[in-house]
Order: sequence, then structure tokens, then C-alpha cells
Amino acid sequence: MENRKKVAFYTLGCKLNFSETSTIARSFQDEGFDRVDFEDEADIYVINTCSVTENADKQFKQIVKKAIKKNEKAFVAAVGCYAQLKPEELAAVDGVDLVLGATEKFKITDYINDLSKNDMGEVHSCEISEADFYVGSYSIGDRTRAFLKVQDGCDYKCTYCTIPLARGISRSDTLENVLKNAKEISEQNIKEIVLTGVNIGDYGKGEFGNKKHEHTFYELVQALDNVEGIERLRISSIEPNLLKNETIEFVSQSRTFVPHFHIPLQSGSDDILKLMRRRYLRNVYTERVSKIREVMPHACIGVDVIVGFPGETDEHFLETYNFLNELEISYLHVFTYSERDNTPAAEMDGVVPMNVRSKRSKMLRGLSVKKRRAFYESQIGTTRTVLFEGENKEGYIHGFTENYVKVKTPWNPELVNTLHEIKLTKIDEDGIVRMEFVNEPVFV
Repeated sequence: MENRKKVAFYTLGCKLNFSETSTIARSFQDEGFDRVDFEDEADIYVINTCSVTENADKQFKQIVKKAIKKNEKAFVAAVGCYAQLKPEELAAVDGVDLVLGATEKFKITDYINDLSKNDMGEVHSCEISEADFYVGSYSIGDRTRAFLKVQDGCDYKCTYCTIPLARGISRSDTLENVLKNAKEISEQNIKEIVLTGVNIGDYGKGEFGNKKHEHTFYELVQALDNVEGIERLRISSIEPNLLKNETIEFVSQSRTFVPHFHIPLQSGSDDILKLMRRRYLRNVYTERVSKIREVMPHACIGVDVIVGFPGETDEHFLETYNFLNELEISYLHVFTYSERDNTPAAEMDGVVPMNVRSKRSKMLRGLSVKKRRAFYESQIGTTRTVLFEGENKEGYIHGFTENYVKVKTPWNPELVNTLHEIKLTKIDEDGIVRMEFVNEPVFV
């Protein structure tokens, strides 16, 4: 067994990337490789890249350096979104041997015949129009939750976004395969599944750009609710125009879907939404939030927002700030706009200076802290169910309630990956909520 090769993985970016890394890792294990931690010495290092943030580009070089430091003879492969968008750039990074684009990454073991180092990274990347088939995947990172990919690619043409260039057209897994994957996950004693994709509300479009929806997102949600053995299902980010009232109502009465929504807004100004080519205006967003609050007053609602988009004046920004301040939401993910090659926004007038972008970002981050605090305070005294996670953090075990309140209690390894009914008692100095058990846990 001594001569089995070792492979290690590093993932940048979103939950979708994590689910795909897991699938790629399983293909190596099927080929007789042993998976090791990225911190360990390996024969092959695979880096799954991201193109969404400026930072991810810079991180890539540091990660390659780290790998080569562990083993200077190691074979280094780059896959993922940045590898599709700028393959030559990644191939030129010192130490990189192989760069695979959007369709090739799932066949990575076919490209690794010989592990000798290359002077220059070898590139295999398709035209993105060829990324028209679907590869299902799911990740089992920690033992408590799994990310299940149901959809890939995007047909939207938001002016700031490179994802359609990096991942191709919108296409979905079959309902049958999603249910099969969900069953496999539930059999591994994982309590929570997070549904993930590029534009999951668009679920149902078949392969090869077939615009006909085999099933809708609503039908997917209904079918998953019946899978035995799953305790919790969480919907990751979903576009406001695709989150329909029927889905919201179903979640409110569902056995497994939790009252937590993450809905990208990007701007609270209709002028900016039009420049971004988003497919809704702010009144649609207000309606979605009102509907959720009507049927699930205790739901957690997260919001993505971009600051510093070209043409965003102080007035536009204040529109966004005031809109969010008045909206009954629970937290924000704030992104500072950064220019991306080959996007219409990069050519637009009205560039916002960097110092103004960061000031606006800071203001919204401050608002997010305030919103989260207010949401947590509204939950004190209520009874919820918590799923405990696997890490001992300074003598405490943490977990999340179904409506995404972060709680803590003194560390007990037997609590890991278990669900308990609890009462939320008070917010600690670190902003995490203290709790007490409704019934003392009994461990068999």
C-alpha cells in the first residue's frame, strides 16, 4: 500500500465549489488515490478556483506556493471558474502543471497520466458554449451538513458578473438524481442538506440549453421534503424574482425546510438595478420579504448587496442604505464592486473611487451588525431546535437554530451532530446566543 499516491484539495469561493471539489475528490479515490489534508505532503495538489472576488485571484498564487513548499516535486492542477476565464494566466504561475476549464475539471483523472513537473502549465479548456452537460455533486465537509448541487450555469446577463462566462448556460440535475444524492447523504448520518447552484431558482432547465423546464424549483422542494432520514433542508441563495409565493408558503409548513432565506438584492436603487440588468426592481424585493414575514415571522432573511457599482452616486447609496434599514431583514453580505474583464460594467462611466467604495461598504457592514443583533434579540426567550457542530471553540460547542441563530453551550463532544430543543436565553459579549436545554440531553 506504500506506493499509493496522495492527493490534496484546496477550494476557493462558494458552496457550489465545495460540493464540486468533493465530487472531484471521490473520482481520485475511485482511481486508487488517498486523499490527505492540504496541510500535508501530497503528490498532487488540486486547487478549485473562484472568479468572483479580487482576492481569490491573489490567493491562488499563495496557495500554489504553499503546496510547492510542502513538496517541490508535487503536481499542481488548477480547476474551476478562474481556470475557465483566464487559463493562460494561471498556467504561467510558477509551479502550476495543469489547468482545466469548466467541462474538463470532472475528468481530471484522465489528464493525469504522468506526474512529472511541466515547465509551463498545460491548458485544457473548452469554449464555454461547450459547457452544456450537467455533473451532479455534493460535498460532505463536516459531519453536520452537506452541500447538494442541483443546478449549474446562468442565463442571466448581469452587467458585473463573469459567472456565465465561467460556468456556461443554466442547466439542472434530474429530479431523480437529486433525490438519489439526497438519499446517499442521509444514509451517512448527515442531519442538514444545503441546496446549492449558480441560480437555483432556475432549476429545471435540461441539458444542452434546453429551455423547457422538466420540473420547477417548487416541485424539487416538494419532492425533497419527502426524502426519509433528512432532518433539515436549507435553500441557499435564490433570486427574488424566482422565489415564488408557493415556495415560501410550502417552506412555512414543511417537515424539513428551515425558515431561512438568502435573497440577493445587490442595490436598493431602481436606477442601479437597471444598470446592473437585474431582473426585478425593489418593489418585488419588498413583496418577497413581506410574504416571508407574513407566514414565518421568525424567519431569518439574509441579503447580498454590492456597493460602489459604476454610476452609484451618494443619493443612490443612501437609497440602498435607507431601504435596507427599514426592511425587516436579519443580516447582510456586503460586496465591494470590483471590475471584471469582459463585463459591460467594466466599461461603464461613473467609476466610484476606491475610498468611497470602502466607506460605503463599512457603513453597510455596520448596518448588518445592527440588523443581526436586532434579529437575535427578537428570538430571546423562544424555543428552537439547534444542530451542534464539531469544533471545540475555547471550551464551547456552537450550533445554528433552524432560523440561523448562532448559539453556544459548554463543550461536550457527545453533542456533535445532534439536534436538541433549546430555549434562547441571552446574547453573550461575543454576539453569540446563550441557551438552555428544554430537556437535559440523554446520550446512549
